[in-house]
Amino acid sequence: MTDNNIERPEGRVVPARVVGTPPAAGPSLGEEPVHAPPGDPGVVEQDPAAARRAERVVALLFTIAFLAGAGFIASYVTFQVGDIDSTATSNFALGGTLTLALLSLAIGITVWVRQIMPKYNLVQERHAMVSDPETREYVKETFLQGANESGFVKHGLLRRTLLLAAAPLGLAPLVLLKDLGPLPGTVLRHTVWGKPTENGKPRRLVVEGTGQPIRAADFNSPGGILSVVPEGYEHDLNELAKATLILLKLRQEEFKSGTNLNWTHDGIVAYSKICTHVGCPAALYEQTTHHILCPCHQSTFDAADGAKVIFGPAARPLPQLPIGIDDEGYLIAKSDFHVPVGPSFWERGDAEAEARETKS
Repeated sequence: MTDNNIERPEGRVVPARVVGTPPAAGPSLGEEPVHAPPGDPGVVEQDPAAARRAERVVALLFTIAFLAGAGFIASYVTFQVGDIDSTATSNFALGGTLTLALLSLAIGITVWVRQIMPKYNLVQERHAMVSDPETREYVKETFLQGANESGFVKHGLLRRTLLLAAAPLGLAPLVLLKDLGPLPGTVLRHTVWGKPTENGKPRRLVVEGTGQPIRAADFNSPGGILSVVPEGYEHDLNELAKATLILLKLRQEEFKSGTNLNWTHDGIVAYSKICTHVGCPAALYEQTTHHILCPCHQSTFDAADGAKVIFGPAARPLPQLPIGIDDEGYLIAKSDFHVPVGPSFWERGDAEAEARETKS
């Protein structure tokens, strides 16, 4: 194995350190590039003309990565979410720009390594855990030699465009911190079920997906289940995250004491679809047992007994919504939920926020 130690003449003036390299304590990365000694076995230098062409390709890729990274940040600020279409547009813009940035950066680095850096074999020898000074000096010189061979010092265009490409990606986490706030306060305690429509009438229950109002007389088969959303908010994802319901039809004799019968109509009962464990959609229903199941962590609720928890990690029942019918026989919400919907930690957070507001 050939010794790779490099001898340097004394009294050489060392240039300033290049950004991204270790400080000049001894041999500096600012020195002239170190090449493998002629005849060093296993080392193949790249063709200079091909390396120059590859340098331009890599610089182009790094520039594309910079533009795509800047586009990712611009897309996050520009494309806001609120309904299904705007959310899809935002996801497409964010995913496309981030994919292009990372892919261009990865391809650029790959081309750099394969077409600019020399090809050689390395043999790593095992030594004692505490290296002697000669070994540490050897490692330092080997690192400096490798850094010079990589072209990071020699090819200034590559170095500058690499730093340019990485800058937006480094800022991206700071932009995403915006989603950590603001704190919800008491907004999770209320839903739009308590808001009347523009003409002052109670809000109707409509079928999720179709937006069709539900006539009580048509929902007359015991064991039936529907996923229901508030009229006028069919595409408002923020409100649907709190206000989506499951509507069930039971026989009157099947109800137990936990269900508030004054909040039902002709055996029809409405519960929040948001699981009180971590907020997954509790949408699976077993007709013979009247059990509502959340598929995420198997919390199970008894629909005949006020949606009480009978199994799983959920800490409280699914809230029941008071319902009735309007003059045309359509199901309506008589009021908002009387307790907060969703996970129990939302309820605790809302209660604490409300207590702070009361004290102030």
